[in-house]
Amino acid sequence: MDIQLIAEELLEAERTKLPIAPLTETYENITVASAYATQLAQIHQKIDAGATIKGLKIGLTSKAMQEMLNVYTPDYGFILDTMVYDEAEGLFTETFIQPKVEFEIAFIFKKALKGPNVTVQDVIDATDYVVPAVEVIDSRITNWKIKFEDTVADNGSSAGAILGKKRTPLKDIKDITNISMIVKKNGEFLDESTSAAVLGNPLHAVVWLANEVSAYGISIELGMFVLSGALSKAVTFEAGDEFEADFGILGKVSANILKEAVKSAGL
Repeated sequence: MDIQLIAEELLEAERTKLPIAPLTETYENITVASAYATQLAQIHQKIDAGATIKGLKIGLTSKAMQEMLNVYTPDYGFILDTMVYDEAEGLFTETFIQPKVEFEIAFIFKKALKGPNVTVQDVIDATDYVVPAVEVIDSRITNWKIKFEDTVADNGSSAGAILGKKRTPLKDIKDITNISMIVKKNGEFLDESTSAAVLGNPLHAVVWLANEVSAYGISIELGMFVLSGALSKAVTFEAGDEFEADFGILGKVSANILKEAVKSAGL
């Protein structure tokens, strides 16, 4: 199996905005290991072109998503500097292929976490603060027709991140498993959940990540952030949509989908 060839097919789909057939159909012998190798090949190519790693994302942390793909482990992907957006900037649909948004808790680190054998206490000690976050997910696979190996190879179907402004130290949170979230779309109620939806505890998700990536010689470095997993279902968006997620004690985060006409006018 030519890892570099598959990586280039995904990169070309991202560049042209033309999705490709599921890798699990085209390459029937693709494995989880070769899928992660394909992911890394793309990241290395982007770093060689000047990008830098700003964070990591954890996906498939909810039972619903795991059951949909018939897998019972999370996956992960990388967030590069080219994928980080400011709340005030807004998002343009033309940047993506078939995007959705998810709402998560992001951990920002004041020291490195190197697995294996990372514990919950290690994560607590290494965390500087947490913020509410939006993850933009996208698929370079046609119609989101993905299996586990497809999304892993496709950088965990990641496409972007927006970090909220309010910074909350873990010591100020009484129970990180019981943070409530209410999402509004265009000013109307859309969804609600709690942080327990993320593997029962977002800290457990970060522990899993730190230990999992160590097998590939990767660690969570000082200053990086981790998107710990979606609290609720992913939502598709169109130009003109406005989303706001209220995480209670953690504050709010928003994502505005700008119209192409506004972009063209340079506003």
